[in-house]
Amino acid sequence: MKTSSSPTANPGLRRALAAALAFFALSGAHAADTTACPALLQHRFDRLQDEKPQSLCQYGGKVVLVVNTASFCGFTKQYEGLEALNAKYQGRGLVVLGFPSNDFGQQEPGSNTAIAEFCENTFGVKFPMFSKTSVTGTGANPLFRQLAERTGERPQWNFHKYLIARDGQVVRSYGSRVEPKDPGFIKDIEKFLSTK
Repeated sequence: MKTSSSPTANPGLRRALAAALAFFALSGAHAADTTACPALLQHRFDRLQDEKPQSLCQYGGKVVLVVNTASFCGFTKQYEGLEALNAKYQGRGLVVLGFPSNDFGQQEPGSNTAIAEFCENTFGVKFPMFSKTSVTGTGANPLFRQLAERTGERPQWNFHKYLIARDGQVVRSYGSRVEPKDPGFIKDIEKFLSTK
C-alpha cells in the first residue's frame, strides 16, 4: 500500500488547508475594510426597520449626510427634501443617513417600528435609517460625539445635518433651519461629490 503526504490525497488535510486559507482571506479582507474605512465611519448601528446591526464602513468613499430626525417636529417635512436629495445624488455617491432621536422636545416618542412606518408611509423615505438614539449630551452616540468634536457644533434641535466628505476627514455642520433645498447647502454637496 502506497501512502501519500500530498494535500490533495488526504481529504482531512485538504479541509484543514481550505479552512485556514479562508480564515486568512477573511482576516485580510476585514483588515483591508477597516483600513479603507475612515475612522469617523467605524461604527455599527442597528437598522431602523429590522434592528439588524449595520457597519457605517459600507458608506466609505461616499459623501455622507448624517441627520438627526424626529417625527413630530416643525422640521419633519424636511424628510421629503432629504429623500429627494438622496434620490437625485445617490448615483454620484451621496448617501443620507437618518438617526431618529427623542432628545429635543420629546418629538420622537414612538418605537422603532412606529418610526419606520411613519417615515415610509408619510414621506416615502428610502434612505438608510437607524434605530432611535441620543445625539447630544453625555448620552450621545459615538458618531454624533465625534461629529460635534470635529465641527465644534452639536445638534441644537432636530434635523441638524453633518456633511462628511468621501475621505471622512472634512465635515461641515448645518443647523436645523437649513433646508435640504437650500442653494448653499446644495452647492456644498456638489462640491463634495466632485472631489474623488
